[in-house]
Amino acid sequence: MIATIEHHTPERRQAIRQAVAHRNDLVLIGDAAATLVNVPSETVQTVVTSPPYWSLRDYDADGQIGMDEPLPVFIKSLVGIFAEVHRVLAEDGTVWVNIGDSYTSGNRGWRAPDRKNAARAMTSRPPTPEGLKEKDLIGVPWRFALAMQDAGWWLRSDIIWYKPNCQPESVRDRPTRSHEHIFLFTKSEQYRYDVDAVKGPNGRRLRDVWDINTVGYAGAHFATFPPELVRRCILIGSQPNDYVLDPFLGSGTTAEVAREHGRHVIGCEVNPAYKDLVTARLA
Repeated sequence: MIATIEHHTPERRQAIRQAVAHRNDLVLIGDAAATLVNVPSETVQTVVTSPPYWSLRDYDADGQIGMDEPLPVFIKSLVGIFAEVHRVLAEDGTVWVNIGDSYTSGNRGWRAPDRKNAARAMTSRPPTPEGLKEKDLIGVPWRFALAMQDAGWWLRSDIIWYKPNCQPESVRDRPTRSHEHIFLFTKSEQYRYDVDAVKGPNGRRLRDVWDINTVGYAGAHFATFPPELVRRCILIGSQPNDYVLDPFLGSGTTAEVAREHGRHVIGCEVNPAYKDLVTARLA
């Protein structure tokens, strides 16, 4: 059963707790920090998510992060959301975060469409972060990872997601980017990690460079991550009947893969336009 809960009402907490008690799947519409407050502590076994990219994507939703705020505010907002994730995560739980990098804007408050990728266009961009120069690579993933360490998380791995079919770029003074980071965080020193759940080539233990093509989904924004990436994280970090959380649910890839492998789902999504898409995928 899928429970979709949209409005902040006095009955919301009770409805969420009842859904969890009955092992129902949950789609929570609203800001992740605000909606997760109502989820019981230590409900979730593993988290697989891709937060909004700073200054790269306009998700066309009220309350979105990464669009206009300065970089330190963005990092602080993300770490604050994961503080609530920490509470709902089991003591032996894992958190897998895919996060992309970006370059400074040169203080341009907009970005023109790339002739090879029209979706890159943005009508608003935050200014260049203090201390950086025009055309600097910002290092957003590592700024986030170190902030999470400072907040008390164990940082256990930096997985490189290599994308053989990466988006082309028109830039001519640096290599085309073809990878992103997936950080593995844990709540405790000891945690569930099923080393035999996913094997690499020739039956070897999985290594920290994952060669996975990007995959789109009809009706979704262009930043979806591939089911194979999600599958690996879920199988390693959880067992059937466990809850898997995605606090930035988007089009629902994490939810769909979790369901395919016998897990239950809690997803938070700030844009209500995705509600019908997600519930259709889960149905």
